[in-house]
Amino acid sequence: MNVNQFPDRIIEIGQEQYLYFGGTAYLGLPTNKIFQELVVKNILKWGTTYGSSRNANVKVKAYENGETFLANYIKAEAVVTVSSGMLAGKLAIDELKKQTGTFFHFDDVHTAIQVDKSLPVFIDGKINSRLLDNKEETITILTDGVPSFETNPIDLSVLAAIPKNKEITLLIDESHSLGILGKNGCGIYSDINLPIKRKIMVSSLGKAFGLTGGVIASDVSFINQIKKSEIFGSAAGMNPAFVQTLADASELYPKQHQKLVENLIYIDQKLVKNDSIKFDKSYPLIYLKDKNVIDVLKENKIIIASFKYKQNADNLNRIVVTANHLPEDLDKLVNILNVYNFK
Repeated sequence: MNVNQFPDRIIEIGQEQYLYFGGTAYLGLPTNKIFQELVVKNILKWGTTYGSSRNANVKVKAYENGETFLANYIKAEAVVTVSSGMLAGKLAIDELKKQTGTFFHFDDVHTAIQVDKSLPVFIDGKINSRLLDNKEETITILTDGVPSFETNPIDLSVLAAIPKNKEITLLIDESHSLGILGKNGCGIYSDINLPIKRKIMVSSLGKAFGLTGGVIASDVSFINQIKKSEIFGSAAGMNPAFVQTLADASELYPKQHQKLVENLIYIDQKLVKNDSIKFDKSYPLIYLKDKNVIDVLKENKIIIASFKYKQNADNLNRIVVTANHLPEDLDKLVNILNVYNFK
C-alpha cells in the first residue's frame, strides 16, 4: 500500500485514516517539529550533503560535534559515523577479518554483520564445542542486540564459559536497541562487562535516532583503524547536517525516550498477556503469533508491520509502538487485542 505522507501514528489510505503501528521511528522523531527545525537549520548551515572524503585536508567540524555527543551517549571511548548502518557493519567486518581466526554467530544476525563460513555459537541448544577446545586463536562473536522475533536483549552470558585460550572480540548490531534500551536509550553496549578483549557496536541511526546514517563505537584504537581503512577514506561521510543535529538534539532524545517508556508501561498495565502475543514492557515491539489478528486490526482501521524480512520466510508480523502514540491510540489497539484473545 502506498501513502503520500510520512507514516507516523496516523496514515491515510484511500482517503481513509488508519492508526499506524509499524516502521522503526521508535522515538517519533521524523515528524517531531523541534527535531525537524534542527535538521532544517543545519541543512541551511552545512548544506544538503558533503561528498568529500572524511580524510580530506578540509575537516568539517560537524562530525566532531556529533560524534562527541554519540560517544558520550553510548558511553564508548570513541565512535565514528558513516553513511548507513549497513556500511557501519561492513566496515567493522572488513577490519575484523584482518585480525580474526574464526568467526562465530548467534542465530539470525542481520545481513550487515554476516560473514561467510562463520560458525554457530550454539548447536542443538548447546555451546559449540569449537568454542571450548584447546586451540589458541582470536575469535569474533557476531550478534544483534535484540534478535529478530524477540523482545529482550541477547543473553551473552555464554561468553563467560569460553576458555581463556580464545581471545574474544564481540561485534553487536544495536540498530533496534540504540535509543530504546538502557538509560535514556543509550543501548546495551555500556552494560556489557565480560572477559573479552574488545567490544564493538554498530548501529543504524535511521531508526530511533531519526537520521540517515550509521555509527561504529568501540575503543579508540579500533575506531582509528576504521578511519585509516581504504573503504572509509574512499566513501563520503554521513550528511554533516545530520551529524550536527545529533549534537543539537541531545536534550530531545531522552525526552522522547521517556515518552516511549511511558507508552510501554501504559500498554503493559492494560494488555492481557497470553501465548499468542510476545511483549515486554521495556521494548516497543509486540509480536503476533496469530496472523489472523492482522485482518481484525485492519478492519478496525489499524495497520501494523507485516512483510517478509527474508526470502522464503514467514511474514514478520509485529506491532511497533512509538513515542508519538497517544493514550487513545493505545487504548484502541489493546482493547482489540484483548477482545480477540478471549474469543
